[in-house]
Amino acid sequence: MSDPASEQTGDGGAGTDTTAAGEPVRPPGGAHDPLPASARVEVPEALQGFRAGFVCLVGRPNTGKSTLTNALVGTKVAITSGRPQTTRHNVRGVVHREGAQLVLVDTPGLHRPRTLLGRRLNDLVRETLADVDVIAFCLPANERIGPGDRYIARDLAGLRAPVVAVVTKTDTVSRQALAAQLLAVDALGDWADIVPVSAVRGEQVGVLTDVLVSHLPPSPPLYPTGEVTDEPVEVMVAELVREAALEGVRDELPHSLAVVVDEIVDPRSARERGSRVKGSGNRLQVRVSLVVERDSQKAIVIGRGGARLKEVGVRARAGIERLLGRRVYLDLHVRTARDWQSDPRALARLGF
Repeated sequence: MSDPASEQTGDGGAGTDTTAAGEPVRPPGGAHDPLPASARVEVPEALQGFRAGFVCLVGRPNTGKSTLTNALVGTKVAITSGRPQTTRHNVRGVVHREGAQLVLVDTPGLHRPRTLLGRRLNDLVRETLADVDVIAFCLPANERIGPGDRYIARDLAGLRAPVVAVVTKTDTVSRQALAAQLLAVDALGDWADIVPVSAVRGEQVGVLTDVLVSHLPPSPPLYPTGEVTDEPVEVMVAELVREAALEGVRDELPHSLAVVVDEIVDPRSARERGSRVKGSGNRLQVRVSLVVERDSQKAIVIGRGGARLKEVGVRARAGIERLLGRRVYLDLHVRTARDWQSDPRALARLGF
């Protein structure tokens, strides 16, 4: 950050070794020869009947959208936390099925914004809703339908895409409570389908996939086979660090914490340039800034004697090494950028 009030650097426990389609082709005979009306683009037999499209997961904060996204994809593509408003950008996850491909878009929770960041996140969700093929409206089984849910339901009623109401966290309530919630959700709007799921237990996840696929348009695959996300590496690294930093902190901190990857450097190229390489071996040098709004929050992230920052580094580094497939030296810096959530210039520097 160019305007930090103060800075603290630490290796976050990273100093120890660990393991690591196009236009139709016209027939010859001149540019002005008309294309016969009967001509059609031939679709390979293997793709006939194939369905593909974008499905947006929407709902209030902390309704289980990210956990459900990971369960549907079958691997972790979105960070999760018990704290509300964990998701701060659209996360895409790709579900591959024989004859179908779902591109899930996990969005930030719609909420009553108190900052410029909050307003921008809400705008991002609404822009996304206008461009997808199907909407999955997530409502938790363990919370009564409230004003926020009714507000979102009214917004969704005016959209062209079919809306599937997804009752999440079914593992947290009794059968009777679930039945009552399903009736309440049914009365909330005119849904294409209603599906109860438990992403934690994997219950009804396959059923939900089938339902979402049934609402997709005919289309060839949108992503290569085997690709599960198009998230840039730097974004995924930053999210893994933020997820680790959100564990066990005070309620105020999640909203005030941003994480940015400053650089990822291969030590071999760094040595060739004469740059400093930290740690032993040829570990990938990953340098990350954790940005908070006040010095008191910086102290929370660092902890007494740097103990908490070290815990964050150890936890995050394990996930980063799994993501990158090699050993990593994680270099963490904690910086203060006062009231960055309401500062347009700071938001731009942080990618919002």
